[in-house]
Amino acid sequence: MIDYNQILSKKVLEIKPSGIRRFFDLASEMDGVISLGVGEPDFKTPYAIRKAGIESLDQGHTWYTANAGLKELKQEITAYLERRFQTKYDPNSQVLVTVGGSEAIDICIRALVNPGDEVLVPEPCFVAYAPIADLTGAKVVPIPTRAEDQFRITPQQLKEKITDKTKLLIFPFPNNPTGAVMRKEHLEEIAQVLRGTNVMVLSDEIYAELTYGEKHISIASIDGMWERTIVVNGFSKAYAMTGWRLGYAAGPKPVLQQMLKVHQFAIMCAPTTSQYAAIQALRSCDAEIEAMREEYDMRRKLIVSELNRIGLTCHSPQGAFYVFPSIQSTGMTSEKFCESLLKAEKVAVVPGDAFGASGEGFVRISYSYSLNHIMEAIKRIERFLTNLPK
Repeated sequence: MIDYNQILSKKVLEIKPSGIRRFFDLASEMDGVISLGVGEPDFKTPYAIRKAGIESLDQGHTWYTANAGLKELKQEITAYLERRFQTKYDPNSQVLVTVGGSEAIDICIRALVNPGDEVLVPEPCFVAYAPIADLTGAKVVPIPTRAEDQFRITPQQLKEKITDKTKLLIFPFPNNPTGAVMRKEHLEEIAQVLRGTNVMVLSDEIYAELTYGEKHISIASIDGMWERTIVVNGFSKAYAMTGWRLGYAAGPKPVLQQMLKVHQFAIMCAPTTSQYAAIQALRSCDAEIEAMREEYDMRRKLIVSELNRIGLTCHSPQGAFYVFPSIQSTGMTSEKFCESLLKAEKVAVVPGDAFGASGEGFVRISYSYSLNHIMEAIKRIERFLTNLPK
């Protein structure tokens, strides 16, 4: 009898499964569940994008592309980044098209990090950063963010965590799960800490188009930061293209060249049909982005107001499509709250500690759902809170 625990990678065995998936699995076994847990737009991919994908198939564009992506797409990406975020890149050597933003994150970390290096990860954050860094043999160093700071990383926190072993800062803003954003004055403070160090920055900007109020500013646009920043972005959130699995990285040529090597051997190239569709997205869908953002903004204002009304303190997120209310008033852990809510009222939300230890005492709720869906969930959550023992 084979003992697979002796055969499998110890690094992989040590990785805990995503805390998000467990609640999805529980919810899938129950009837009548309302889920506010999925970080996925409820809009269809805009028609012009779908049409471009279909036309690429009709025209027989079904072969591999160049490893780094279609030249035309890379040109559109660089034009988009300059138009929207005032950052300039050479499409021939400083852009890499990937299978979703997730692959870009993975190969960026693998290209930069050696065993024993330290990777700084602000928390709460997207669940993939720490496990990917762990697989490289790096030491993950969390930077806990706080509700009183609007879940922003502060320069003092960053200073305290940097050592001579620090290689990489993950910079996940706008943030999943908190909706936190970093404004220009905050970015300047972070840049001041990093200048003069060898610390690189992986700036995950997948929610860059989903900000409310002030427009997103990339840390790569701040003086002295371009040469140390790899920007990761993609089409899943802004263009409602989650299933198309297309993202990209942009940054200095020496880093992108090494990322390309990993991409060549692990992936070959991103999906061809998706690349042709993305060209159309970048050329013609600014208006669709704006329409979706306005709808999310309406939902954001409603859900924040309703959560505070029913007794769950919730700061107003300025980006992405999540709220991160405190459930500390219930006396329950995040895990217990989510399990109890699911069993009692069939509403699925995600425990805050799934996004790091500093998420304890909070839950993540996505508002990438219809108003009817959201309001029915709020009604059930209010009933759940009312029925809790006093």
